[in-house]
Amino acid sequence: MAALVALQPHRATSLAVDSSIPGLTPFVKWAGGKGSLLRYLQPFIPDYFDNYYEPFLGGGALFFALCGRTTRFRAFLTDTNQELINAYRIIKSEPEDLIRSVSGLRKQYNAASNQEDLYYEIRSWEPTDPIEWAARFIFLNKTCYNGLYRVNPRGEFNVPFGHHKRPKIFDETNIMGISRALRKTHATVRAIDYQKAIVKCQAGDFVYLDPPYHPTSKTSSFTDYTPNGFDEEDQRKLAVEFARLREHGSRVLLSNSDTRLVRKLYYSYYRKSVSVNRPISCVGTGRTGFKELIIFGHMRNKTSIGQGTFSSRQGVFDARELTI
Repeated sequence: MAALVALQPHRATSLAVDSSIPGLTPFVKWAGGKGSLLRYLQPFIPDYFDNYYEPFLGGGALFFALCGRTTRFRAFLTDTNQELINAYRIIKSEPEDLIRSVSGLRKQYNAASNQEDLYYEIRSWEPTDPIEWAARFIFLNKTCYNGLYRVNPRGEFNVPFGHHKRPKIFDETNIMGISRALRKTHATVRAIDYQKAIVKCQAGDFVYLDPPYHPTSKTSSFTDYTPNGFDEEDQRKLAVEFARLREHGSRVLLSNSDTRLVRKLYYSYYRKSVSVNRPISCVGTGRTGFKELIIFGHMRNKTSIGQGTFSSRQGVFDARELTI
């Protein structure tokens, strides 16, 4: 098992494996998804916590990884993308109906003489039923170009057809497992802004912040998950919230692209730069070697530790290995 940061208990139960639901994976492909970052994030998950907050939910990779260890915590999962949140809610409450609806779309797609025409027909739908809305969302995510989610200023999904020969649109076993995980963690799933989502965080709560990437260049910006985007001023406001959470005793972990701005905003915290693969890129070679910065807000800041050491379950880490 990966090393865990040793922290004092806060009225919580230990992360035990007897309530786990292993093997869960995101049900959608998501720009900025954290599947390739998990091995760097997991060693810094607190030993103890009652509540888990993920206000930039996206694909939910870290939440699913936590559920692979235990479901003995209360989850607060939020995002501003209403289609995404609707899909999570339906998976939680009506997974069988959703599976039937997505299965119908998959059957139509595989039997269609012109899959591209069918794709654009389904993309033009405006379903009012939440189950059909969630099914359309999952179908489009798996059949559009490169699994990308993007909307125009009017909030309309506008990604072109993906020309996939036989995409794996969904995994029934995974959907049912996610439904169990959401119910076992008594997950609150809402479409709200991250600042509202974390306003009630308390000492001992575990918070994972995974905002839209700060662009590494003028041409690499992609924040169109919602019509409003996420710009540099939003990044600065997030850093203020990060500091507030830490001051209130929350155990906070953040990941972002490794840029000058991000380093400046979190200069007083422990940081680790890692090279990961990006799940979204139009060129295969562009999906490797992307630099991300992990910030450990639930550790003491480096001005008080200096270049010393701190303990974990599996030994002692040199603080210099974590600073940039």
